[in-house]
Amino acid sequence: MIQLRTMLHVADNTGAKLVQMIGLPRKGNLLIASIGDVIMVVIKAAIPYAQVKKGEVVPAVIVRTRKEKRRKDGSYIRFDDNACVILVAKETPDPRGTRIFGPIAKEIKDRGFNKIASLAEEIY
Repeated sequence: MIQLRTMLHVADNTGAKLVQMIGLPRKGNLLIASIGDVIMVVIKAAIPYAQVKKGEVVPAVIVRTRKEKRRKDGSYIRFDDNACVILVAKETPDPRGTRIFGPIAKEIKDRGFNKIASLAEEIY
């Protein structure tokens, strides 16, 4: 459960380290996002000479949340941090980075982000 102004870690190798959620495109006045949702973020911290720069506004998909998510089988999935992966564009499900760090939820693959799922180290 991610809401406006939530700070998230970046789980890819684009060079961004910390981002802040600023909106949910195409969702109207909905203020809460969860695993698998595409959100708009602003880069708050990045390494020098990275693909993305501090202050840049980019789309991202949420891959981990601290708030548990209930699955169809009755189980729950929960992670240690809130994390996202930066995308090329809002319409395309392709990640901007070439590596994904840490575990991701299997709901990512179910939502159509197959490239992110194939790059991930582990899927829960």
